Amino acid sequence: MENRKSRILLVEDDVNFGSILKSYLELNDLEVVLKPDGKRAMEVLGRQEFHLCIFDVMMPELDGFSLAEAMKAGGLNIPFIFLTAKTLKEDQVRGFSLGADDYITKPFDTDLLLYKIKAILRRGAENNESSGRDEFCIGIFLFNTRMRTLQSPASNRTLTAREAELLKMLCNAKDQFLIRKEALLKIWGEDSYFTGRSMDVFIARLRKYLKEDDRLEIVNIHGDGYRLLQK
Repeated sequence: MENRKSRILLVEDDVNFGSILKSYLELNDLEVVLKPDGKRAMEVLGRQEFHLCIFDVMMPELDGFSLAEAMKAGGLNIPFIFLTAKTLKEDQVRGFSLGADDYITKPFDTDLLLYKIKAILRRGAENNESSGRDEFCIGIFLFNTRMRTLQSPASNRTLTAREAELLKMLCNAKDQFLIRKEALLKIWGEDSYFTGRSMDVFIARLRKYLKEDDRLEIVNIHGDGYRLLQK
């Protein structure tokens, strides 16, 4: 049976740039749907299956940050990248805080972009095909790794792909600790300042989710990693 191509939603208001990037990605065996603004992107999200989204930030109708928020509010847990000319540190931090898998500023190296895209797609495929443990009991929570759900008697939360992978790695670490660099390389594909900041945001989110059970704690281990403890 022929393997299906991974489908990417590219949202870019610069028609020429968007068309060039679309052609480049298609030459590298990816299927690309190009939309010129966030409003038109929302029209296809949820109606078509996408394995990854690439959002510009500064767009008419609906900007990239608002598009990411709307997508998450609609329960669509699709990995996404911001590809934008907005280079301010606070914009990058906001992008990662929204759950972006990466924040890439223009101009950029197309080969590097392709590498990052394939790393994200490969991670998603590995998660789907993994034959490892599907469920973990964490204090009062039941964590289903395939459905990415974190349930307690009082709540039922669907995690993003990165939140789920990070929590799964913490659970699999058991009595040892999760090495920070290993998590960055596996989940983000690189160990850099910005991916490190992104990971800090995700750890803070998981701590907030688990706060419902005051016996649970994610602790820092000498700045080298994290450990999930149950008191």
